[in-house]
Amino acid sequence: MPKIVVNQERLGLLRTKLLSWYDRNRRDLPWRRTHDPYAIWISEIMLQQTRVAVVVERYQDFMRRFPTVSDLANAPEDAVLAAWSGLGYYRRARMLHKAAQAVMTVHQGVMPKGAAGLRALPGVGGYTAAAVASIAYNEPIAAVDGNVERVLCRVAGWAANGGHERKVEALAARVVDGQRPGDFNQAVMELGATVCVPRNPQCLVCPITEACKTRGEHKTAKRERAVVREVGHALCLKSTRTGDAGDMETAAAVLLEQRPASVTVMPGLWELPALRETPNGKVRMTVRHAIMNVNYIVHIRKVDEEQVRELTLTGGERRWVPVREAESMALTGLTRKVLKRVNGPITANSR
Repeated sequence: MPKIVVNQERLGLLRTKLLSWYDRNRRDLPWRRTHDPYAIWISEIMLQQTRVAVVVERYQDFMRRFPTVSDLANAPEDAVLAAWSGLGYYRRARMLHKAAQAVMTVHQGVMPKGAAGLRALPGVGGYTAAAVASIAYNEPIAAVDGNVERVLCRVAGWAANGGHERKVEALAARVVDGQRPGDFNQAVMELGATVCVPRNPQCLVCPITEACKTRGEHKTAKRERAVVREVGHALCLKSTRTGDAGDMETAAAVLLEQRPASVTVMPGLWELPALRETPNGKVRMTVRHAIMNVNYIVHIRKVDEEQVRELTLTGGERRWVPVREAESMALTGLTRKVLKRVNGPITANSR
């Protein structure tokens, strides 16, 4: 165990310096303006494997749509997935929905008031339970995520090549500030996200550099090389007529396909039909889209309604959907990206 956890004076100085730095430098994020455990829980689930910049906007939209745990629990799953669309890792949204329902049925609509109770909810792991409990309820418990692990490994001088999980958790439990555990946990996370970053850490401006045994970039496990794949999807549009005779309005509908419930990736979400072959010509646009360690180069081809059966692979239920309605559906992130990138109002003539 590193010297810092033995010397209580140094330990107190570490806490003081880190909290003081956090008070001056923390980012103004919407979930930091509340102690509502529901709101904090939503943010913590969203922040898993998703950049803060992406989460900020989506979090605010999600909270407007589902301001209370009751609103989330009573919403249809499709509505929850639609609000989650673009954040990826849709299992998080499904488990969030199930957990909200558990809060309503098992806990009479009240969020559990400690880490142990939160940990029992579907999809809530040890880190999330500790983060919510420390921030919302001031429970003196350490929350260890990737940023925290990196900071503590560097402070202790441990190589970040795995195998230190128990030592990191023990160190975090000793270091956490008992008076301001929520702020302290967030301070370590903030330090790891903005200063003690994986590559080229900013040691000169680090508030706890004197306590750090590493003071710089240290050995880390090699990243898994990303795989590049090229795929194609069909953008098939047609006009629909609405209104009374003599006052007809032409709108656009897009052909969407729902991923079968039997697939393991994004079941139930709606997407553009997949092309049988990657198109060589007639490409409307090419977009890049990343899912985990796969970087997709996606070619979108304009396809007439008469060509759909011939050119696309059938995987699930298909439906013509007015474009404006599609925006509120549970779309895959790629499909939402494509529909946003189509310039101007989408009409049947866009083919």
